[in-house]
Amino acid sequence: MDDFSSEIIATEDAEIFLRRKGSGPPLLLLHGFPQTHLMWRDVAPLLADELTVICADLRGYGASSCPSSTADHAPYSKRALAADMVAVMAKLGFTRFAVAGHDRGGRVAYRLALDHPETITKLAVLDIVPTAEAWDRADARFALGFWPWTLLAQPEPLPERLIAAAPDAIIDSALNGWGSPASTFSSAVRAAYIEALRSPGHIHAICEEYRAAAAIDREHDAEDQRDGRRIACPVLALWSAEGALAQWYQADGGPLAIWRRWAVAVEGGAVAGGHFFPEERPMATVDALHMFFMAPA
Repeated sequence: MDDFSSEIIATEDAEIFLRRKGSGPPLLLLHGFPQTHLMWRDVAPLLADELTVICADLRGYGASSCPSSTADHAPYSKRALAADMVAVMAKLGFTRFAVAGHDRGGRVAYRLALDHPETITKLAVLDIVPTAEAWDRADARFALGFWPWTLLAQPEPLPERLIAAAPDAIIDSALNGWGSPASTFSSAVRAAYIEALRSPGHIHAICEEYRAAAAIDREHDAEDQRDGRRIACPVLALWSAEGALAQWYQADGGPLAIWRRWAVAVEGGAVAGGHFFPEERPMATVDALHMFFMAPA
């Protein structure tokens, strides 16, 4: 992504690092755990042929800052992370934009659409169901398969100390354990993800984000459901054909049926590959995103 420009933009209480390229309609790409904006390295350049693509590091991740947290973890709620992105895009001159998010970034992306419906034109969520839905269906498979949800949400300092002691083991377990082959990640990419987990401030911030997902984020989701608030813009839901979403939620009608409880208009389907399919299958990901975001609203 060397041909992307880079900058740091200050929001109310954070500094957000981003890379940017293109001159068409704006598209914000948000990463997951344990990644950074680098996860879009093979996707973003192709989308930038027709779109203005902005790849941002979420607060607490990558080269973005780590604001102080509070007892309720609100500074690392998806609501707070979404507000960062609204501020960043506004400072770039975009008061309306499309967004796609993978994993944790998908949770920020759908919160953007719920909290700022006047801002988001289209939404793509990659390999997630809403946070409250995931917790409500959590079982032994969930606890063992997606260990960051439970481990990183534990009270400090236990998860912080574990990550700090072996960031390479954390990265290897995540990258090798969720269905994508090890060959998906070059040694340079793996090293970059490990390096992003060496900072004590970032380690704590990431744990706070997971603690928020186990607490305040669930409350925000429950409020939306109780109040009948739904995502108004078109939604694309993509998930790993070999991953958990394709298997665990069949009794609920699959991921599309779950998302249709949350949004007015939902389309999508499975993409070949494991959880990290944007990195494992970038061309398939580009094709699906391009078709969705370039279609008339």
